[in-house]
Amino acid sequence: MKIAIVGCGSRHKMFRDSIADDYADKHEIVALCDSNPHRLGEAAKALAKPSTNGVATYLAEDFERLIAEQRPDTVVVATPDFLHADYIVRAFEAGCDVICEKPLTIDLTRLKMIVDAQARTGRKVQVTFNYRYSPARTQIKELISSGAIGEVTAVDFRWHLDRVHGADYFRRWHRQKENSGGLLVHKSTHHFDLLNWWLGTVPTAVFASGRRAFYRPETAAALGLEGRGTRCHGCPVATKCDFALDLAADESLRNLYLEAEGADSYFRDLCVFDDEIGIEDTMQAHIRYASGVTANYTLTAYSTWEGLEIKFQGTKGDITHRHVEVHGVFGGTRAHADADAVTTELHLAGQMPRLLEVPTASGHHGGADPVMLGYIFDPEGMTPDQYGRASDHVAGAWSILTGIAANASIETGSVVDIKSMLRSRGIKLEH
Repeated sequence: MKIAIVGCGSRHKMFRDSIADDYADKHEIVALCDSNPHRLGEAAKALAKPSTNGVATYLAEDFERLIAEQRPDTVVVATPDFLHADYIVRAFEAGCDVICEKPLTIDLTRLKMIVDAQARTGRKVQVTFNYRYSPARTQIKELISSGAIGEVTAVDFRWHLDRVHGADYFRRWHRQKENSGGLLVHKSTHHFDLLNWWLGTVPTAVFASGRRAFYRPETAAALGLEGRGTRCHGCPVATKCDFALDLAADESLRNLYLEAEGADSYFRDLCVFDDEIGIEDTMQAHIRYASGVTANYTLTAYSTWEGLEIKFQGTKGDITHRHVEVHGVFGGTRAHADADAVTTELHLAGQMPRLLEVPTASGHHGGADPVMLGYIFDPEGMTPDQYGRASDHVAGAWSILTGIAANASIETGSVVDIKSMLRSRGIKLEH
C-alpha cells in the first residue's frame, strides 16, 4: 500500500516509524506533507536510506499535486485538529482512504463535511483510538460484555493530567478552542470513546460545567512570577518557574520546533499563564446514554499525579479500575509508575472484593500502540479482533459529540440533547 503522511509534527512519528521499521515489506511511504519546510525536511531525513533518492516532500499548499504525482492509496492525517476535516475530505475526493489521529475533528460544521464526503465517496477513515487496544482496557471490555457485574447502570470516570503533561496543552496550539475544541474534545475524545465502546451505546444528553481555574495570570502572580515573558525561551523568570519548557535543552524539541520557528513563527513554549488562553483546565460532565446508563466525568489538567480512576456500578456488583501513569512531578521530573500501578477490582454483591490479575504488554500506552498498528498495517497477520476495536467515522463522531455537547452546555448552562443537535445540522451517522 502506498501511504502519504500529512503533518510532520510529533504525532506523525508513530506512524512513520511503524511503517518504515515494522511494515516496510507491506507498505511504502511515498510522500510527506507539512506547512513548515524545516519540519518537513527533518521528517524526510529520518526516512532517508543509503542508496535511495529519499521520500518525496510537499508543502501544504501542494497537497493536490502530491495526490496527482504519488497516487497514494491511504493518507495519514496527523495535522493540528482543526485541519483534520479538510484533509480527510480532500483525500476522500481523491479516492484515498484515511488513517486519522484523534480526534476526528473539533466541531459540528467540520463533522458534517466528513460525514457527507464519506457518504458521497464511500471511502473509509480509521481514527486511531489506541486506548482501546491496551490489555488492561480490553479486560474491562471483556468483564462488562460477559455480564460479570450484570447490567451496568452508572459510571464515575475521573482523569487526572499532571502539571507537566497537563500544562503542555496550555502552551501549544491546543490552548485555543478554534484549534482543538478544548480538552473536552481533544483529550477527552479518548475517554468518551472508551465509554461508548465499553458500554456498547452512544450518548444522548450532556450537562457540563468548566472553567480555567489554574492556568491563568493570578496563579503566576501567586507563584512569584512577576515580569514573566510571553514564552519560556528568553523568559526573565524561567529559572524559577516550575512550568518552564526549555526547547533548546531537548534535541527533539529543538529540531522540531525551535529551529523551525523562522518558517512560520509557531512558538511551542508560550506561557501557560497567559490571559488569552481560551480553554478550560477544570471540567465536569454528566452524560446520559441511549442504554439508560449515566456517567459522571471529571478532567483536571493540574493534578499532582497522572492517570485514571473509574468505577462501574452494576446490578450484580461493581468494577473499580485505577491506573497511575505518573506518581507525581518532583523537581521537574515525572516519576513514571510501573506495571503494578494498574489495578482492577471486582466486587460482587455478597462477596468480598477481589483484585484481578491485569494483563500487560510492552510498548507505548500500556502495550496498546503495537497492537493497534498491527491491526492497521497488517490485519491479515493478526488474530481476528473479537472486540471490535477499529474505529470508523461513526465511532469517531460519537467520541467527539460528548465533548462538543459539553462545550455547548458550558456556554449555555443548559442540558444539550445530542439527537436534536445533530438534527439541527443535518448530520446523519450511518455506516
